[in-house]
Amino acid sequence: MKPVAYLPRRDFLKTTTASLSGLCLMPDIAAFENKERIFRTIPSTGERIPAIGMGSWLTFDVGSSESERAPMRKVLRTFADLGGGVIDSSPMYGSSQKVIGALAEELGVKDKLWVATKVWTNGEQAGKSQIDESVSLFHKWPALEQVHNIRDSKTHIRTLRELKDKGKLKYVGVTHYVDAAHDELAKLIRSEPLDFIQINLSVRGTAAEDYLLPLAADKGVAVIINQPFETKALFRTVGGVPLPPWAGEWDMPNWASFFLKYIISNPHVSCTIPATTQVAHVKENMAAGYAPLPDALTRKKMTTYYNQHTQ
Repeated sequence: MKPVAYLPRRDFLKTTTASLSGLCLMPDIAAFENKERIFRTIPSTGERIPAIGMGSWLTFDVGSSESERAPMRKVLRTFADLGGGVIDSSPMYGSSQKVIGALAEELGVKDKLWVATKVWTNGEQAGKSQIDESVSLFHKWPALEQVHNIRDSKTHIRTLRELKDKGKLKYVGVTHYVDAAHDELAKLIRSEPLDFIQINLSVRGTAAEDYLLPLAADKGVAVIINQPFETKALFRTVGGVPLPPWAGEWDMPNWASFFLKYIISNPHVSCTIPATTQVAHVKENMAAGYAPLPDALTRKKMTTYYNQHTQ
């Protein structure tokens, strides 16, 4: 069998005649109507969320002009139209919270979004003020509030627990984006009543699978994976590398799908949040959230294939 040709992200949704395992690469989600969408259950409540969400670092940090906001309006509209749920942001991300909140209100999709955001400051009062500002910007309480990069985590977790007890927040979590923070995150999982952690994982950065993901599963903590493409770096590593010949068996017609399906095929992962400024990429990313998912043996083949062809 010949290797599946690599389709750059910009070309994926232009292709209307190619077929992969009987799946026609159409410019919308209609091709997946008869396929099972992947949802994951949040251990602390039993609520189900789609395995593919959307991040906002660098992408929604735009100004107030129509030329700046128009592309992101289309991105958010497409995400909502395709059943998008989890959208993640932070005060650290410039104007992202403000832009998401304003566009969601304008588009009438505010209630469709499962908002996750963060507190990123020092001190109890500063944290409370930042949380209040986020609520104001989103025009509603987020479902999940996280301590960004575990900054002053003990203080903020206490505040978030109080808000959860009052019924304002549904979920409490902590985040980080580097392997070096995994030990500290593990300590918090063991010592704090967390609903979520948000961490890093990719086909070439698999350290979280060694102990952190199994620990989270054992403690009933849901997991969001940030930067699944390593902020575009993974696409640069594959260049003109063809997809493996067996990619078609798992409906992976492009590297974006390969990278995302590697992540969400780990049973301990609840959701991953790729970020983008392009509608075509939203559709491509959302398409990866449908069955089939690679099995354990194929996941090993995926890391082996990637490592062998990108060294």
